[in-house]
Amino acid sequence: MTTTEPPGPTAAEARRADLEAQLDGYRRELTGYCYRMLGSSFDAEDAVQNAMVRAWRALDRFDGRSSLRTWLYRITHNVCLDMLRGTQRRALPMDLGPVSTADVTLGAPLAGETWLEPIATGSAVPADLDPAERAVQSEAIRLAFVAALQELPPKQRAVLILREVLRWPAADVAALLDTTVAGVNSALQRARATLERDDRATPVAVDDDGDRVLLAQYVEAFEDFDLDRLVTLLHDDATHSMPPWPLWLQGAEEWIRWNRGPGAECEGSRLIPVDINGTKGFAQYRPSGPGGRHEPWAVHHLEIVDGKVANATYFVDVHRRLFPQLGLPDHPDDPRPDVAA
Repeated sequence: MTTTEPPGPTAAEARRADLEAQLDGYRRELTGYCYRMLGSSFDAEDAVQNAMVRAWRALDRFDGRSSLRTWLYRITHNVCLDMLRGTQRRALPMDLGPVSTADVTLGAPLAGETWLEPIATGSAVPADLDPAERAVQSEAIRLAFVAALQELPPKQRAVLILREVLRWPAADVAALLDTTVAGVNSALQRARATLERDDRATPVAVDDDGDRVLLAQYVEAFEDFDLDRLVTLLHDDATHSMPPWPLWLQGAEEWIRWNRGPGAECEGSRLIPVDINGTKGFAQYRPSGPGGRHEPWAVHHLEIVDGKVANATYFVDVHRRLFPQLGLPDHPDDPRPDVAA
């Protein structure tokens, strides 16, 4: 008795299977693009997932006239534009109002979509880049730089990301955005001019050894809640903010006053490191649970300039969404969930 081998996949089926296998390899770089466009790790994740679904449904119509990468970026860019329509730009507290004092009460937190959000570096920067390219892409998810990007109109934002961060040729950017090379160059010129007026877009010099020592001192002093020692690690005009509240403070005196008042509840906290926005941040667990159990409270993002902290942003996780998004455990002694490296 003879048996018949089942027929193999057709050429079209094999081609689709190959393209499907390639799609997920672009997820991380697309997440980085969406984060720079949208300013939100949650929105970036949603945008990429939406783009992947659209790409999967349209895969049979992919004709190969452009690369799969360019085709995916076109879909993803259009998803970003859809999400940006009718929304306000995401910001940090310093963008929304004047400096506060430690006497101000917090009041109700503002809606989550008001704020720029941090992102895990490993979610936005591909791990297989060469060191120089990885440094460029890490710098381009720096919190201050992404905040400056939000000041640009979407087209200028996209052109600057594609040309200056991802190093696309002008002709490829023009094809993706359905414009001309002259239009791309004009948009890039206007974007550069805007960013040149914004100090946040200026690259920050990194001193790996010096910064590592400073961060270790910060953790020790914060966990000891030694405010006098913490102040020595700050610039005199350092700023401090706590999204989702619009309050922001400037200078050591106001910062100490705050931490001797409402901020005193952070005494006894523990910090664990987390890689966010191309730099090292810390997840803060505050002793606020039953029996003083340490529970997720905030993510500290520190901007170091000339060997001291120039800006400290404490993203308070009021809705318990940020810690899981960044792959952080529920308790500082728990193992971390599997996340992008």
